[in-house]
This record gives sequence, structure tokens and C-alpha cells, in this order.
Amino acid sequence: MNYIAIGNNSTIAISDIPEIVYDDFFKLNTELVANHPERHCVNYFGYNYGERIKLICCIADDNSHEIFVSSCLVSPTDTLKAFTSKLLCFEKFEREIHENFGIGFSGHPWLKPVRYSFNRNDKTKTIANYPFFKIESEELHEVGVGPIHAGVIEPGHFRFICNGEQILHLEIQLGYQHRGIEQLFIEKKRLLERTTLAESIAGDTVIGHTTAFSNIWESLCEFERTRDIDFSRTLALELERIAIHTGDLSAVCTDIAYQLGSSVFGRLRTPIINFMQEWGGNRLSKGFVRPGRNQFPFTPELGKRLALVLDAFERDFDEMNTELFKLPSALSRFERTGVVPSADILSIGAVGMAARMSKLNRDIRQSHPFGLYPELQHQPIIKHHGDVYSRVQIRKEEVKQSIGYVRKLIKNIPEPNTKPFKLKTPNPNSFTLSLVEGWRGEICHCAITDSKGELILYKIKDPSFHNWLALALAVRNNEISDFPICNKSFNLSYCGHDL
Repeated sequence: MNYIAIGNNSTIAISDIPEIVYDDFFKLNTELVANHPERHCVNYFGYNYGERIKLICCIADDNSHEIFVSSCLVSPTDTLKAFTSKLLCFEKFEREIHENFGIGFSGHPWLKPVRYSFNRNDKTKTIANYPFFKIESEELHEVGVGPIHAGVIEPGHFRFICNGEQILHLEIQLGYQHRGIEQLFIEKKRLLERTTLAESIAGDTVIGHTTAFSNIWESLCEFERTRDIDFSRTLALELERIAIHTGDLSAVCTDIAYQLGSSVFGRLRTPIINFMQEWGGNRLSKGFVRPGRNQFPFTPELGKRLALVLDAFERDFDEMNTELFKLPSALSRFERTGVVPSADILSIGAVGMAARMSKLNRDIRQSHPFGLYPELQHQPIIKHHGDVYSRVQIRKEEVKQSIGYVRKLIKNIPEPNTKPFKLKTPNPNSFTLSLVEGWRGEICHCAITDSKGELILYKIKDPSFHNWLALALAVRNNEISDFPICNKSFNLSYCGHDL
């Protein structure tokens, strides 16, 4: 067989991944995905392997709960037939490989840099001479927004081509901030340093990314998590989802000038993140998740406190949603604004909420479950119209669903494990992969170790990597004044993309 099938959070010997010639590699991975909406690429990357580059492609099957992993050795001077020539969902993965190693891809629609990272292959390509798409016309005009914005959002540039007020095309240029975080995972040798790096991948997804890193490390070290660890991480992931979705509902109301919704939802986020400080000492959950242990055991007293917080939260949350979703002026801004058809969502390989807004069921909590999600028997919330209204509805309903999960979890709080723990050295010459469903969508971390168990590769994929293109498609044929609400209804990550 030309691939090996693994499960989520599995570790295998790197030699167990079949190494095949590129023509077979191309055929295998494109055929695995083509005409199979239940499959998509969760990661595709390269790394230095002697004087050559080893490519590794990971295709997830949401029905069988498997991940199909294959590899191929190529030269940096090669020009390869692009997966993107058959399937658009590979376009950004191949652009990143080209940017990092200089490998050419024939048949790719536009092989230009993704991030302008410090260690890119061709440093003559700079963000200052980014090749924007252009349309020559006396009737059209361009509007540039950013990278510096009139607020607290991170740097990114949006280039609109408009006919009057109507957007014909949007190109989103990122790459303004880099921490070289993947390389730092290799350079930093202490586990605490690496865990702190994971917490810093995306500041609004601390639990999501640190859980993915911890799962990977524990898998590499053959550490069997105790129930209290899985309990705390699952509970914290759902509280992170509640907090961010609620804050985003506030921001969406701000963008349509609905001051009451902006104020109430903004206030409601606070008791949730305050509870995280009460539980783990930090409102944004820094320092909470640690590999191999339960840093802050959840107690019955905390359970009683959280139940009271949720009771007070839910009353006001329900009342505010009743007001918001019967308000004609709000509905007129939500409905049929920023539509992305399901065919486009499938084509670009969208994940998480951006997929579920257009009938595509992609949710790692169900398809590749981890933690205590198998016991919760999670059922994803699916919408069908792909507009701002669908995205706002998903946020509202997922908050309610998460509240239900939290209440169910705290009815049976596990005893904390008091036995001494020690993580052994990571397995040598190994590959491991972790998928976590963050509030924004699918997070994927991959790691490879050398003969001494040291990291030689750490690869991170935030869901924003898939979904920025969905935002660009969403605003087509909308008025430029609708861009802010479209943008916030996705709320994608700049730093999670740039790394």
C-alpha cells in the first residue's frame, strides 16, 4: 500500500510511512480527496532530508476516523506537477513548500509566497513587491486597507477591486509578523519553553493549540493520560469556545452599530474568562495546559461555582439573542450577506465553522475524537446558507451546546491523579500527528524526531490557513461597507497564519 493509515494522536516510526515516487504520490493524494467530501488534507509539508526534501502529505477521512500518510523524496531544483492543477484545496500548501524550499509546481494557478518568513528560500521576493491580482479598467478602482488598522487588530493588508461600492475581487496579503515559531520548537530544548511557545501560537486559542502540543508530546513519550487530564482539557476547550463566540457576537453587533448587543455580549464574555482565572490563574488560560499532568485539578467547589456562572450567563445570553434575532435591521445585515456556496467551501478545503456554515460537516470532535468527546457523542451544528446569518447562528447555537456539555461534565468530576508522573524521552525516529477542534476549527500539529528523540520538525496548521480564502470569496458582489461584518463573522487569525 502507498500510504499508512493512523489514528489521531498516534505515533509511528518514520520508516513506516511509505516513500513513493512523485507521480504515484501525486496520483495517490489527489485521488484520495477527489470526489470524496468526507476527506481533506490536514497537512502537507516538506523538510530537509540530506540534500533532498522529503514531502509528507496527511489526508483525513472523517468517516473512517483515519489519517492517510504518505511521503516522497524530491530535489529542491525539481519542478513537480501541482496537486492544485486538479484540486484547489492544495494551493496554499504548495505555495508554502515553494516558498520554503524553492521547489517549482507546474500547473499551479499562482505560485507566490504565503508568509515571507525569515527563512524563505528566495529572499528577493519581499512583501513590498507582493504581486497583487489586477484588472485593467477605467471603470474599476482599487481600495487598500491595512496593514496598519485603526484599532487593535493585527497587521494584514486587504486589496479590493471595486466597481463603485461593489466588490469584484478581494486579495488578502498576510505575512507581516513572524516569530519563527516552528523553528523555535526545535531550538528550544526545555519542555516548559516549548509549551509556552504552543500557548503563543494564537492568543485566542491558547487551550486549543496547547492541547494539540501536549497530545503530541504525550504520544511521543507513550504517556497514558489519566481521566482528570482529559476532563480538564475538554472542559477548558468548551469554555474557550463559549468565551470567544460570545465576544465575537459582541463584535458583530458593533459592526452593524447595534450598541445594546455589543455591550451585553461583551459583558457576558467576562465572567467566563474570569472563571478561567479563578480555576487556573489566568483569564486567557496561559499556564493551564501542561504535557503529562493536570496543572489545576477541577474540584467540586469549582463545579458549583461554574454552575452558578453559567446559570447567570445563560439567562442574559438567551435574552440578548432573542432581541438580536428579531431585530429587522440586524437580520437585514446578516441574511444573504457574505455568502460562500457549499461547492466553493468544498473546493478550497475549508474547516471548522467556515465549513459547517455551508452544509460541510467538518468537526474533529466527531470525526477524529479526542479527550472526553467520545462520551459526549458530539453532533456538529450545521447550517446551509453560507452567509453571515449562518455564521452568527452557529456561534449562538455552539455556545448553547457547549454550556450543555460543561453541565454534563461537571456532574461527574474525576478524582485528581496524585501519583508521581514522569515523561520519558520521546520515541526516536518517529512521526506523530494531533488534531484538535478549536473554536475556530481544525488545528493540526505534526512532529518528527531524530535517532535521539530530539525534534527535527514541528509543523503547525491553524484553521485560518484554510479559511482566509473563504473570506475573500465571501465578499464578492457585496458592498465594501459589508466587509467589516463579513470579516468579523469569520474572525480569522493573523498570527496563527503567519507563525
